[in-house]
Amino acid sequence: MDKHAFKPDTRYTLVHRDPAGRARPLNVYVYRVYDQFLVARDLTGAGLLRRIPYREIERVVLEEPVPPEARYALPAGILDEKNWHDREAMQHYATSPGRGK
Repeated sequence: MDKHAFKPDTRYTLVHRDPAGRARPLNVYVYRVYDQFLVARDLTGAGLLRRIPYREIERVVLEEPVPPEARYALPAGILDEKNWHDREAMQHYATSPGRGK
């Protein structure tokens, strides 16, 4: 896969290769798409922000665009590419201002 297969502010269900090499389902909300990886919120489990290299993604099972009123908001500095080269995951709480939280 490459960056042209993904769009920001979209939910995806993916087939992802874990570190042991097994194919696993993964539900994510994509914030940013870069040349070598994408930054997404893992919607299953703890809700961590993750850097996902394209080589670990086998295929896209489902793609669902998110309307503007339902999007997650994060500070732009957290999503900068330079912050993700040496990190795999980050815990950060974020929400949309329109949801009243």
